[in-house]
Amino acid sequence: MSDVMASGALQRISEVEVDEDGLKNPEELLESDVFKALCFQFEYEASKLSNAGLLNALQALIKLRIDPESTLMASLLSESEERLATRQLAVEHQCSLAESLLELEGPGCATLEQIVNRIQEEDIENWTPREMTVVYKMLQAAVREGEQYHDLLSRMNSATLAIADQLSPNFTSIILNSLVVLQQTQAVPLVIALCKHSVKHVPYFTDDELVNVLDAFLYFGHREQSFTDALETHVPKSISSMHPETVSKVMQYCCQKTILSKPIFDAVAECFISDADRFTTSQIAECIAPFGTLNYLPPSASSLFRKLETVLHTRFSQFQPHTLLNLLHSCVLIQRYPVNFLPKIFSPYFLQHLQAQPPGLDRFVASQLTRLFLTVTLECPFYQGPKLLPKYQVKAFLTPHCSLDFHLLKRVKAGLLYLLKERMYFASEVSTPYFYIVDIEIKLDEEGFVLPAAQCEEVHKRIALCVDGRNRFCINSHNLLGEEAIKRRHLQLLGYKVVQVPFFEIESLHTSRKMAEYLHKKIFPHTYGLGC
Repeated sequence: MSDVMASGALQRISEVEVDEDGLKNPEELLESDVFKALCFQFEYEASKLSNAGLLNALQALIKLRIDPESTLMASLLSESEERLATRQLAVEHQCSLAESLLELEGPGCATLEQIVNRIQEEDIENWTPREMTVVYKMLQAAVREGEQYHDLLSRMNSATLAIADQLSPNFTSIILNSLVVLQQTQAVPLVIALCKHSVKHVPYFTDDELVNVLDAFLYFGHREQSFTDALETHVPKSISSMHPETVSKVMQYCCQKTILSKPIFDAVAECFISDADRFTTSQIAECIAPFGTLNYLPPSASSLFRKLETVLHTRFSQFQPHTLLNLLHSCVLIQRYPVNFLPKIFSPYFLQHLQAQPPGLDRFVASQLTRLFLTVTLECPFYQGPKLLPKYQVKAFLTPHCSLDFHLLKRVKAGLLYLLKERMYFASEVSTPYFYIVDIEIKLDEEGFVLPAAQCEEVHKRIALCVDGRNRFCINSHNLLGEEAIKRRHLQLLGYKVVQVPFFEIESLHTSRKMAEYLHKKIFPHTYGLGC
């Protein structure tokens, strides 16, 4: 048997005999005549081995937990280091040796530093895609962050940009993952090129490879419409065979990028209904929470939330406190009320657990608790369970996804000033006693006349103008985000007349007079055109 075949046999044995807990049957394996014969060949003929046979065998034996002090391992390591010193190892073989040394000795190994220094002397511009990929992978494992080898990585990033369109799905995924781990935030041109290149590979990525690519999109904050289009084609067709981690990562990508992809969301809903038991509790939350965050109910919504309720009943104790709170909070955004579970959420026991685990009861978490409490108070008056104590409530909701578009607000205020003649007749960014902040508030008396904003007596009706910029909607959509949709519902239940002023209705209104006419129709539709 050639050394390459023998090392291949060792690698296959390591794949079969090793699981997450280590060797399955160590005594049986080590006493096997076949295994002994293979090891004998490598121990006593190390100097005659090819580089590939030598280093593949070394990796397999490390995975099989063979004693590093044994004569077998000492012989292979000595021969490998001798070849490194005499420059007999190509780039790919140097990286293979580096991975083995990392497993044995960790990142502080002196030989490892020697390998990286040797690689810096190489002619990087002439590396093949495979050589480039194995060096990225080795640096990812050896360095963890790129500052120490900034110049080497900078040269590699430039060289990779030139061959980006030649990379296979596997190489594309590995390099993007390395750029994330090595924190290469300055390599923007390369990241964009790889993200664009990944579009054509979407149907061919393995689950792990697609997760790496999605992580890169999330880490570098990049969004590619053609990539989303490719996902919309691929995910519905392949979701039944996808790993749950991949499904949840796709949903995490859509959620963070505020991409409301109905084909993907509908497919994920059907997948969860039929196969929820495959998902861990954190994966369940990552799959379901985006429905609330992006304010979307799929056609199978009734079945989806019945299934979710069943899962919560059977696996409630398995959910981490913050994961559970995030999941239930997302449900109320789309009017799915978890009243059966709220007594446990508002209990001192749960709140103590919430406080004990990072990030504790910060303002974001307190906002979620407060919104749950306000929702059951306003929308579920039949709820008779425990209430949320005031010490856990916020004074105003934290809405990081829905910050106010001040340029848009300025234009609307100019139109109101033209319409109402005096600035005293409206107020902006008004705090209410109900945790919400109103963009613009107008007060009316019983006869419908506008009152000064500072007046508190004789107020018969309050009008809340919601000045909605693009960041309050799903990307490329007129679909409000969940936190904004629930805000309108609650303000109406609290007695406000809610008037929505969305960006797409006023983008073409370039003068205060046109804005005033628009606002007149919106706010006072019954008096518009009557000379009032």
